[in-house]
Amino acid sequence: MTQAKTPAPRIVACPTCAKSVPWTPESRYRPFCSDRCRLIDIGAWAAESYRVAGQDGSLPDVDPTQD
Repeated sequence: MTQAKTPAPRIVACPTCAKSVPWTPESRYRPFCSDRCRLIDIGAWAAESYRVAGQDGSLPDVDPTQD
């Protein structure tokens, strides 16, 4: 009887340095390749380096006394 082959793990690119990272439970920092790359990404979020596209301008004023 032959054993079923386990599928090869999915390989993703580290969002910080683009190094190949296997998507497995053993990849502790996935999708990052290391704790260093993970911390660089967290720092970019904290510094507000990432932006979501949207319309410029402020939100309309809302009067809390009106329903």
